[in-house]
Amino acid sequence: MTLLLGTNDGVYRVSDIHFNDASQVLDAGRVMRVQQFEWADGTYACSKTGLYRSTDGGETWSDQGVPQNEVYSVLVSPDNERLYTGTHPAHLYVSEDDGDSWRELEGFQELPSRDEWYTPRHRNEAHIRSLGAHPDTPNRVIAGVEVGGVHVSEDRGETWAERRDGVQDDVHHVLIRDDEEYIASCGDGLYRTTDAGRSWTRLDEELSHRYFREATIRNGRLYAAAARSSPGTWEGESGADGAMFVSENDGETFASVSYPGAPQEVILAWASSDIHLVAGTNEGRVIVERDDDWETVGTVPAGIRSLCLL
Repeated sequence: MTLLLGTNDGVYRVSDIHFNDASQVLDAGRVMRVQQFEWADGTYACSKTGLYRSTDGGETWSDQGVPQNEVYSVLVSPDNERLYTGTHPAHLYVSEDDGDSWRELEGFQELPSRDEWYTPRHRNEAHIRSLGAHPDTPNRVIAGVEVGGVHVSEDRGETWAERRDGVQDDVHHVLIRDDEEYIASCGDGLYRTTDAGRSWTRLDEELSHRYFREATIRNGRLYAAAARSSPGTWEGESGADGAMFVSENDGETFASVSYPGAPQEVILAWASSDIHLVAGTNEGRVIVERDDDWETVGTVPAGIRSLCLL
């Protein structure tokens, strides 16, 4: 088992779920996402300095030459014919030759709300924070924009439709559950659609926290973690004031679950396998679920933003 950790200081790698030391294998600055796709070879790291790919389990990495440096998201199409990247500012690029060349999908810039995508916290610009697809609808691409909402293409990214009505615009991650059901983790709420974004239902109305970064599903359970507010408030005695919520009934109700580091630390990343469910916090703590309890298994010297189990 190999665990890759995308952090505020590059990618770290460990070869055992319990570890004392982690090796930095990619010095790329802040890494927003480390991701592999079950239908494709290789692992990708999205970072402030570009998109990188590893084909040897994360030991070595190569720059994929994306036209913009700040890469926030990546997707290999389910037919394995296209490689997509989303950047800051919010542009979408595609490669049809495994990263040797890129072209911009200009239809993404033609969405009616495009001029509204900005936030002062990110230089009055936006970025494509999440990209996804499902094998049952390989031509459909789902993009989540921070700040800009959710948008869907039915023709492999060439043209786009807005699916932002009913979902908060500060989109951090879109979990693709099946071809029509997605769960969006946002800066103000957790939302679900069962019709590919045409309508949305809020799942967190009864919860105490509102700032969600990412959700995951394992063994029929929906896991979500949240802070009380955005990162600018994660200082002082309470830190991030983090909380974990778990639903056994598909998001109808949630239970609050304790975990090591709470409430000062907030979980920002998940990774799962047949054996393990792993989470990582903003303070570099790695925790694992065992028998409905959580334990710390290691730390890295930088905040964790993404996890990937190989």
